[in-house]
Amino acid sequence: MHLLLISDPGPPTRRVAAIKDEFEELLRQSFDADVHVDTCTETIRVRTDHQLEMSTLDSVVNRYPSADLVIMFTDIPRHTQDKPLIAEVLPDRKVAVVSKPTLGALTTKRRLLKIFMSCANQLLPDGHTAPKHSLPRWGQWSSRADSGHRTLHAHTFTGGTRLVLGMTTANEPLRMARKLSRALAAASATGAFGIFYSSIWQMSHHLSTARLISIGLIAIAVMVGWLLTVNGLWDRPVRGRRAQVVFYYNLSSVLTLIICVGALYVLLVAGILVGSLIVIDPDFMAQIIHRPEAKFTNYLDIAWLSAAMGVVAGALGSTFDSDVDVKNMTHAQRLRSRVYVAEEGRS
Repeated sequence: MHLLLISDPGPPTRRVAAIKDEFEELLRQSFDADVHVDTCTETIRVRTDHQLEMSTLDSVVNRYPSADLVIMFTDIPRHTQDKPLIAEVLPDRKVAVVSKPTLGALTTKRRLLKIFMSCANQLLPDGHTAPKHSLPRWGQWSSRADSGHRTLHAHTFTGGTRLVLGMTTANEPLRMARKLSRALAAASATGAFGIFYSSIWQMSHHLSTARLISIGLIAIAVMVGWLLTVNGLWDRPVRGRRAQVVFYYNLSSVLTLIICVGALYVLLVAGILVGSLIVIDPDFMAQIIHRPEAKFTNYLDIAWLSAAMGVVAGALGSTFDSDVDVKNMTHAQRLRSRVYVAEEGRS
């Protein structure tokens, strides 16, 4: 048996590389046959309706004429029949397509191997399957009468949440936080004033913990709203039937930015806290805030309030460091790039 694993660049390729040898061995044990697994990294184009452009997938498969089965592991979130689509088997092409985001934020190696094994079973003729891997424990395959394709959908109740979390993880928000260096520089410059202005010390001391937390959350929300608006990351459905899909895209974009800006905020608080511990004398602070002694929580309050001030006053007006970062920020942006490439190829 010769099986070809095609994966999108980035996280899908890294996951395939991590399980390739184990998958190959599992196939040998299950089918008691000589098995060879090839891997290939390709960006599969999509049509304007964001469905896979099968002709480009066929062109990749044609480069491996000896492949008996093909599994495509894509970064594209897929959704059919009002439910997230985990995998789809195309028997006429001997191809199975597995969507990484639909698997959720934390997909174990064991779960991924089960899906791949189940896809391999679905692609083989009856009588050649491995019984213990015929169906996954957490789902059931169904057939589409109109096309003969077999589909494996996510659970009705947990599938949407799992899809959004998977899309958010695939956006790699912590990595994207590093692309906000200009915003961080502007926020740091403004937030640093909190170290040197005693009025900020007094204000942070008199504000309750609940109010301080609220101020920080409002600052993060304002920054997230700004980045969504200025970078055009909020999508509107062109067709009514795609409203649910676009909702998933938008929700994952918002969560990505919340994590991204939240990481920026925490980094800013840490930087200002260290600066205030170095610069502000405890006795002098105690005198300003009219307390017997200054505590560590007083320094933390100053850093928290100053960071909020820095994010709102300094980072607004900033954006990501380059247009390339914005284009790769969310699934919707990356899909637009794939559609554009496809149109270029036809022109």
